[in-house]
Amino acid sequence: MCVFIELGPRAEEPVFQLDLQSLESGRLKCPFDPQQHFASVLTGEYLYAGAASDFHGRDPAFTRSLGPPSNQYYIRTDLSEHYWLNEAKFIGAFSIPDTYNTDDDKIYFFFREATEDSSTSDKSIFSRVARVCKNDIGGQRSLINKWTTFLKARLVCSVPGPDGVDTYFDELQDVFLLHTKDERNPVVYGVFTTTSSIFKGSAVCVYSMADIRASFNGPYAHKEGPDHRWVQYDGRIPYPRPGTCPSKTYDPLIKSTKDFPDEVISFIRYHPVMYKAVYPMRGRPVFTRINVDYRLTQIVVHHVMAEDGHYDVMFLGTDIGTVLKVVSVTKENLIAEEVVLEELQVFKGPSPILNMEISSKQQQLYIGSRDGLVQMWLHRCDIYGQACAECCLARDPYCAWDGASCSRYAPASKRRTRRQDVKHGDPISQCWDLEESECFYTFFCRSCFVRVF
Repeated sequence: MCVFIELGPRAEEPVFQLDLQSLESGRLKCPFDPQQHFASVLTGEYLYAGAASDFHGRDPAFTRSLGPPSNQYYIRTDLSEHYWLNEAKFIGAFSIPDTYNTDDDKIYFFFREATEDSSTSDKSIFSRVARVCKNDIGGQRSLINKWTTFLKARLVCSVPGPDGVDTYFDELQDVFLLHTKDERNPVVYGVFTTTSSIFKGSAVCVYSMADIRASFNGPYAHKEGPDHRWVQYDGRIPYPRPGTCPSKTYDPLIKSTKDFPDEVISFIRYHPVMYKAVYPMRGRPVFTRINVDYRLTQIVVHHVMAEDGHYDVMFLGTDIGTVLKVVSVTKENLIAEEVVLEELQVFKGPSPILNMEISSKQQQLYIGSRDGLVQMWLHRCDIYGQACAECCLARDPYCAWDGASCSRYAPASKRRTRRQDVKHGDPISQCWDLEESECFYTFFCRSCFVRVF
């Protein structure tokens, strides 16, 4: 069952009340079991959701529901074709415009699913990014009330090996969109883990929307039968290109997906997979954890201005209740250095972190698990000691030496009161003129001060 919530009169102190006049079935809007993977986004009064349609979680579907009463179109993925979704576990769904033409607006959703090796019949796990057009209303004679613009591509997160054999992190666990000045091009951060029970590892890979769109604009994959491998489709592609959103700008005769020719509908029904995968920026992860006693589960990212540039600070949740505060620093030789700023034990016990949200305005991080909800500051500069050298060695983009203490970095402050070196962590270059009897040493902070609700 789905219910609607009314907010109180004051936005800063909302009072939540159930609207008992607005009740409807929650099937395909939320999971039957809270343990099942689920993703959704509400945009333009429509709910786009990825969830299992049965109690046992055997029938995953990505759907659109709700909407204004005069314009409701319930759409879902095709159940009859396992090419579309196969034991999918949904991770995230986002509304991302592709161009300045609103007819091109799409919903991108991320998930992982099973795929069978035709040579061995063994199942593997692939991570995927898929998309559908917002103005998709299904087909006229085929794919009725089904997506007619559904396409998916593989997300690859791997570490190149010295012998040419890559180490793959195949299981997508979480996705975070870091928004930029261009709303069409957010940066996509993904947390991945290995599928092997012997080799245990996690990685963070970063993708550009340009690379994701390039995959969807590239060749389609083709599979002649269940015992054949996916190969590049070299046949004729019908018009309009399958996966294109209907728009009067492109073709005045195609006003909606119901105007698509039958050959377009038939093509996309059996060719929803793109042949070329999406690879991470720089061709490798920005952060890895291998052979440790935990796996990464959640990620949020904050774009921070520092004295020597801009940095994306990652907050990574684990399955043992800890949070890693990490920054990837690119050196002059374009080699990225992984810097773990803090490792915080958030919960008393090893409770897996299930949700993380960030508030840039409040400068707060919110962390959820089965044990409760935790609130903590994004920066705690006072823990880095009482000397300039200690503050610089921390390499925290949030913190700088202000002449008296290690405090929150303020870009507008005067040069002599903002001593910081995130890229190199060199206290000598920053604190050479200060008369301090201090040792220069590196340290690792494990303290944590949080509010528990």
